[in-house]
Amino acid sequence: MPLKIESVHLDEVVVVVPEVFGDARGFFMETFRSDQFRQFGIPEAFVQENQSRSSRGVLRGLHFQWDPPLGKLMRVVHGAAFLVAVDIRKGSPHLGRWFGLEVSAENKKQVWAPYGFARGFCALTDDCEVLYKCTGLYNPKTEGGIFFGDPAIGIKWPVDLASAVTSERDRKSPTLAQWLESPLSEHVQYSS
Repeated sequence: MPLKIESVHLDEVVVVVPEVFGDARGFFMETFRSDQFRQFGIPEAFVQENQSRSSRGVLRGLHFQWDPPLGKLMRVVHGAAFLVAVDIRKGSPHLGRWFGLEVSAENKKQVWAPYGFARGFCALTDDCEVLYKCTGLYNPKTEGGIFFGDPAIGIKWPVDLASAVTSERDRKSPTLAQWLESPLSEHVQYSS
C-alpha cells in the first residue's frame, strides 16, 4: 500500500506516511488516494487546497471553522514545521487536549485533524511551506481561533512564545475557556 497510518492521537488525529520510492534522480510518492483514505476513515472529498510560506519562528493558529465544517490534511513541502491540533469540541472526552508533531519535507508525514479541532503550526526553518487540503470551502464569517499560548491547553511549542512571530488576530484570540463560554461554541459539538 502506498500510504499507511503511522499513529492515531486523541482518537481522531491521524499521522499518515507515504511509501517513498527514491533513486539517484530523486523520489516519487503518492500523498493522497481516495480509496485508501476511505479505508482509513479519513474524508476523501477535499474541496480546497492552500499553501503558506513562513520564516523560522512564525507561529500561525490556532484556527478552525464550523460552517461548512472544516477538516485539514496538512503536510510540509519545504523545510520543517511543528504541526498542532487541539480538540475544542464541547462534550468531547479529549476537550482541551492537544497533539503536536514535527513534520518536514524530509520525513514526508501528513497530519489529518478533523472538524472540531483547532489547528496551527510553528515554522522551524526559513522558507517553510505548509500545504493543507481542506474538506470545506473557506468562510470568514464562521472561522474562529483559540489563543496559541493558552496555559490551560499547555502546548509545548518549540519556540519562545514571547519571540514568536504571530499575527495580531492570533495574539488576541480567546482562550479555550472564553471560546466555550461563547454561544458560537454550540456549533462545535462532540458526537460519538
